[in-house]
Amino acid sequence: MDENINLIEGLRAHIRELEEKIVALRMSRRVLMNLLDCLENEIHKELLQVENQNRKLQKSNCHYARTIRQQNSLIAKLEEKIRLFSNLT
Repeated sequence: MDENINLIEGLRAHIRELEEKIVALRMSRRVLMNLLDCLENEIHKELLQVENQNRKLQKSNCHYARTIRQQNSLIAKLEEKIRLFSNLT
């Protein structure tokens, strides 16, 4: 009889330990899920920043390319004028 009581008490103690471990695991899971949410938010913010920077760089690049085309066109016209002028003299 005492043996059964000791076995029951041992099992109850083991059950309490397992319940405590379950509580700790639930807490750990919550912490990990919160960390994951924070990381996802940071990644989303960084992605938006990169996309915005990319748009700005593309706009700047288009402006730069347009300026270069205009300058090349002007250079070509001036070279043509020089060629025509040198042919006249």
